[in-house]
Amino acid sequence: MNNEIFTVVNVVRIFVVATLAFFVNLILTFFWTQILLKYFRPGKEIAKKDAPVFNSLHKKKEGTPTMGGLPIWVTVLFLTALFAVLSYMFDGFWSQVSFLSRSQTLLPLGFLVLAGLVGMADDMLGIFKRGGFSLKKRLILYTIVAVIGAWWFYFKLGRDTLNIPFFGDIVIGWWYAVYAIFVIIATAFSMNETDGLDGLSGGVFLTIFAAMTAIAFDQGRMDLAVFLTAIMGALIAFLWFNIFPAKFFMGDTGVMALGFVLGIVALLTNTSLLLPIIAIIPLAESLSVIIQALSKKIRKKKIFISTPIHHSFEAIGWPETQVTMRFWMISAIGAMVGLIIFLVDSKIPPLFR
Repeated sequence: MNNEIFTVVNVVRIFVVATLAFFVNLILTFFWTQILLKYFRPGKEIAKKDAPVFNSLHKKKEGTPTMGGLPIWVTVLFLTALFAVLSYMFDGFWSQVSFLSRSQTLLPLGFLVLAGLVGMADDMLGIFKRGGFSLKKRLILYTIVAVIGAWWFYFKLGRDTLNIPFFGDIVIGWWYAVYAIFVIIATAFSMNETDGLDGLSGGVFLTIFAAMTAIAFDQGRMDLAVFLTAIMGALIAFLWFNIFPAKFFMGDTGVMALGFVLGIVALLTNTSLLLPIIAIIPLAESLSVIIQALSKKIRKKKIFISTPIHHSFEAIGWPETQVTMRFWMISAIGAMVGLIIFLVDSKIPPLFR
């Protein structure tokens, strides 16, 4: 198969899988919404201690169902398994469509499901015990999952190099495992802080995964690119129901699944140092929370009206939809800039580094 045909085949795979993911998740989410409304009331607890600004802005959303992100990873898991089974049973055409591969998609798929299940447990506790995991317990869980990922990269895949844009790869040895743990935890935490307004997380995540899909495609990781477009198709279906006024929240089951997958994919493609640009909104959200917490602890004063920072913009009078769409635009710009840096860097001959 020559390069042109190879590219056309993979572009077709991408569009077919993304389209299927959209329609499958659209159907799943419709029925999942009925289940949430019937069996998982009272839904999300909005009130937070020592957060009067947040409570005044979002008290009206009390009781909105959560766990709306569950069909996202279920859809991706279903399509991955379906095409893998068809490929095993019939080979031929289906082997060209299947995107489950040990080297590219098995690890992110495993973390998608693992983190989704952990997040679902947190959501369930929040619904029935009113609270969910504490920050301490959540960080412990994040660390456990991140250690598993770092172990896999360092010991199973033999990764020990870090790519610095425009400078090339540097060998960091066993520090790679430590770095991988940090990347996975930081990414998951940052993505979690982004889920706070109707449609915000879905739109932001969509632009981030679009950039990562383009990177995987350029690197020739076609199975990974198709896997990521399955996530994108499912995210678009999620947004169909989640844009203002949202019928449900994504919940930890969706945010954790997507956050951990993003960290894993960034390590797989060796583009983790581009994440602060590609994922500029999650970075800003998490930094605002950290800075606010440190300021309150050290200076006994707040810097922001409310955190994550999207609530501060609400507090100064921006309508929720305006905050969401402006954050979408900033996220799209960050994703494009990060992608451009990657493409320019990848085309620089080694001689000029």
